[in-house]
Amino acid sequence: MISRVVLSHPSELSDWGRLQIDQTHFRAWLVRSRDSFSEGERFEEFVDTGCCGNTHYIEFVVERVDGSGSVSRETDIEYTERDGRDRGGGWAARSTTE
Repeated sequence: MISRVVLSHPSELSDWGRLQIDQTHFRAWLVRSRDSFSEGERFEEFVDTGCCGNTHYIEFVVERVDGSGSVSRETDIEYTERDGRDRGGGWAARSTTE
């Protein structure tokens, strides 16, 4: 079992963005939505903006994985910053028109 995962996010992530990824439900989503993590892996997740049909995507990089195998409810998610020049992520607006 993977006991701990350290994910980095851009150092320029706003206070609002940090608040969103620190929410219990967001950490739970990361664990429920993934079978495993691999060091060096990059992926984006969206955080709810709460209005306007927009989502904000944040790019994470897996910096460290303690343990092996699969993710479980007991897996701890920790965050660290990485150099802000590696921005990744961004805003996207949902649209019903093509």
